[in-house]
Amino acid sequence: MVVVFGSVNLDLIFPLAALPAPGETVLGPDTRIEPGGKGANQALAAARDGARVAFAGATGRDPLAQAALTLLREAGVDLSRVMTVDRATGCAAIFVDRAGRNAIGVGSGANLAARADQVEDALLAPGATLVAQMEVPAAETAALIRRARARGARVVLNLAPAAALEADALRAVDVLVLNAGEAAWLAGTLACAPDAAGLRAALGVTVVRTLGEQGAEAAHPGGLVRVPARPVNAVDTTGAGDCFTGVLAAALDRGVPLEPALARASVAAALCCTRAGSQGTMPWAAETDAVAGR
Repeated sequence: MVVVFGSVNLDLIFPLAALPAPGETVLGPDTRIEPGGKGANQALAAARDGARVAFAGATGRDPLAQAALTLLREAGVDLSRVMTVDRATGCAAIFVDRAGRNAIGVGSGANLAARADQVEDALLAPGATLVAQMEVPAAETAALIRRARARGARVVLNLAPAAALEADALRAVDVLVLNAGEAAWLAGTLACAPDAAGLRAALGVTVVRTLGEQGAEAAHPGGLVRVPARPVNAVDTTGAGDCFTGVLAAALDRGVPLEPALARASVAAALCCTRAGSQGTMPWAAETDAVAGR
């Protein structure tokens, strides 16, 4: 099973000709409203790739909550560990330009109430895969990572957005996933090279660094692995990193070795970029299979 502890939002997506500069208003033709949040996105990506998924997080008591959980529910994700609290459901404003680039602002709201004890020890047994990110309180994420390590679960941490995590928790993960910007930030705090090999040397864990159009690289006990990106005409890159992490976790959870798991995640993320939107762009396993087999 894949257990995801993280954020759940409702996304307001604004397609624009160009991203606004500070103080600038840019008018767009329309608005899309979709479920989002890094945790929920990764949970959906894993579920659509065939994993059995449980999600733990928090929503408010407002009308946004049910809409934010719609796609997770439709994909059969276990939502029994989602807590309802007296804060607004998380909400994100996402601006997307014609080149598919984005700028995002998030009101965390209920996500700040997520707690590690929503995930019971029995769910962290050997054979389970815990997936976490950095959009809920870092102290709670660190506490859950420590418990998962003690119980024998595999731990996949997406250090996104880049933020400080207690050193012992960071070194307790099995797979650390970052993009180039997050890797550079972390390398600055560790005084090491910002590539996967440099971060692995500093932390002693498997490090996966995603590089957009240049694919991804991973440093692990067996050496360095590089996988190319699948060439696509990108429409919207929103959620691509979450798609990569969720599919990677799903593949590892079912016993796929690291290199083919990375290749599959890269294909799924590329498919995600060909579609406009956020959580709804996560591909189903059959779609990824069809492209990966070409």
